[in-house]
Amino acid sequence: MFHKIQKVEVKDDYVLIAIFNDGTKKKYDMKPLMNKNDIFDDLKYNNLFKMAYVDQGGYGIVWNDDIDLSSEDIWENGVEI
Repeated sequence: MFHKIQKVEVKDDYVLIAIFNDGTKKKYDMKPLMNKNDIFDDLKYNNLFKMAYVDQGGYGIVWNDDIDLSSEDIWENGVEI
């Protein structure tokens, strides 16, 4: 089963709250990922992090053409709240 995201909430300190189609909410802390992968460096500047949105179809969270995060990563590594 593929877990699709319905909505994303952007919180302070580089935290996302993903709400999945089945109603599950997962908290995902982006800081560890940002510290180990240079692709996410741009999220630290120009308030780009706060511009996160769910991609068409709910398969992930997107910031721009280069930066995204899959719904499965959030499902597997996020903390249910």
